[in-house]
Amino acid sequence: MMNPEILIGKYYDDNPPLKEILLIHSRLVTEKALRCLDAHPELRVDREFVREAAMLHDIGILETDAPSIHCHGKLHYLCHGLAGAELLRKEGLPRHARVAERHTGTGLTVAQIVERGLPLPHRDFVPETMEEKLVCYADKFYSKTRLTEEKTVEQVLRSLGRFGADCINKFTEWELIFG
Repeated sequence: MMNPEILIGKYYDDNPPLKEILLIHSRLVTEKALRCLDAHPELRVDREFVREAAMLHDIGILETDAPSIHCHGKLHYLCHGLAGAELLRKEGLPRHARVAERHTGTGLTVAQIVERGLPLPHRDFVPETMEEKLVCYADKFYSKTRLTEEKTVEQVLRSLGRFGADCINKFTEWELIFG
């Protein structure tokens, strides 16, 4: 069993304010994901993996340029999942890396990336496994700017609305499974 907080410390100890934001956000997402599992024992998922992956899904934010949350990297914030996936693969955690690179929005298809001119490689970054979907779902309820506020389903749907009906439909499907 690995300790995600030790791995986070390895990369974030030199930026205490960002480390605190990441840990608070990640713990809340983890707690939400685990509550969903508790409410749905019929879901056959790897609980320990969900705990670890939820804690590590945003580990790439340190590579991005988001000064309001103490991120002083060079990448567009949208690239944090990909940056985190790269870091997690270097750490020998390929399953965790898949969660990191697939959790943005409700996942991004190559068509969405091309249509919107997003600064990402032209390939799909869509959650496929139940664990990937669950972490992505739980993440939608928390932001890094209003750290401890849990959004309602309606607020999540409103925020996803600007990305189109596909995002809303996918989240609604997940709400039926996990909510």
